Amino acid sequence: MSVDVGLYGVGILLLLLLLRVPVALAMITVSFGGIAMLLGFQPALGIVTSTPYSFVASWTMSAVPMFLLMGFIAFHAGLTTSLFDAAKAILWRVPGGLAISSIFACTGFASVSGSSIACAAAMGRIAIPEMVAAGYRPSFAAGAIAAGGTIGALIPPSILMIVYGVFAETSITQVFVGGIGVGILTAFSYCLIVFGYCWLRPDIVPRHLAAGFADAGGLPAILRIWPIAILVLLVFGGLFSGYFTATEAGAVGAGGAILLSVVTGKLTLQVMRVSLLETLTTCASLFIIGIGASMFTRFLGITGLSSFIGSLVAGADLGYVELMTIIVAIYLVLGMFMEPFGALLVTLPVLLPVLKAEGISLVWFGVFVVKMLEIGMITPPVGLNVFVIKNVASRYVSVVQVFKGVVPFILADLVVIVLTIAFPAIVLSLPQLVF
Repeated sequence: MSVDVGLYGVGILLLLLLLRVPVALAMITVSFGGIAMLLGFQPALGIVTSTPYSFVASWTMSAVPMFLLMGFIAFHAGLTTSLFDAAKAILWRVPGGLAISSIFACTGFASVSGSSIACAAAMGRIAIPEMVAAGYRPSFAAGAIAAGGTIGALIPPSILMIVYGVFAETSITQVFVGGIGVGILTAFSYCLIVFGYCWLRPDIVPRHLAAGFADAGGLPAILRIWPIAILVLLVFGGLFSGYFTATEAGAVGAGGAILLSVVTGKLTLQVMRVSLLETLTTCASLFIIGIGASMFTRFLGITGLSSFIGSLVAGADLGYVELMTIIVAIYLVLGMFMEPFGALLVTLPVLLPVLKAEGISLVWFGVFVVKMLEIGMITPPVGLNVFVIKNVASRYVSVVQVFKGVVPFILADLVVIVLTIAFPAIVLSLPQLVF
């Protein structure tokens, strides 16, 4: 009977999501109703009142606002604007160098942000006008930045990875380190797409740029990234050396971003106000989803559905490839309609028991699932990065053109997914080496 209630709960949740009910509200409503049906109104009310505090008052979760604050201050204080110029100064001779510069700039921005939307917005404002002026087809230029923004959630610090680590009860630091390999592999796969277009379709991506392009950068442009370089070394040097935890790294990073903004003379009351406000609003939206997911996990545990699904998968004797194919299909579909945090937290309560039963590394799966969720950021009809790029570059492209521009990069992402499934060492070798 309890398992039946769990199945009905999952069905009602999916129906509410299809009706566009906010993810947090849908999970809280289903969880409260299901627990009240099984245990009574008072126990359900007790869980509703205790879960928000038990979830938010977490030492590990305090890393989320700290890393968000670090990224917002670095962005609004202009510390990240030099990344594109520095990459451009190094790569301008390479065919398709402007697009490749934007991809590597996205990778650099990811190391102080953790948000793919912020990464896409920041680089889109800077790089798309330059690429269009240099002869790139606008749809391809916009697609490259929209896809490049997804690297923001793979290179640590990643807010998605922190939330995953909390719910999966696995090492956030190891997931961070594992994400580096997939993040770099993603960046290089995007660069290969650019190279391919350079040689096959020079009408879309020009092979060579005007000589004057070299004069815009040079050594001064490279040296201007020193605040970001110091911030990255400070955070990751301490994190990967074991000197402080992921949570402490967030606090150090936020403090470092404030200090570097003061030293460079770019910290103003307006920068601080906007950064704090965006940190608070982002945390509020993330935490309410997390509270709903925590309640939904309790509900599934009470019904016994999680254990039932785990035993069902074990009894079906699915192979590794078959299981991962099903999981890939689930996240590709969810990514088309849900934002990443909602898709992650709706599925984890169901999938974690299955993964544990099959002996799949939770560190590996953390990186894998973040990569899958980020593909959803550029797939229609609800590719958030695509709409962000449309907003910052509306004079150059339409939404449809941006979706067309990301198609080759989605294909590259699927290749990365296949490689990650076939060779788990892409994720696990670096954590094993470091730890």
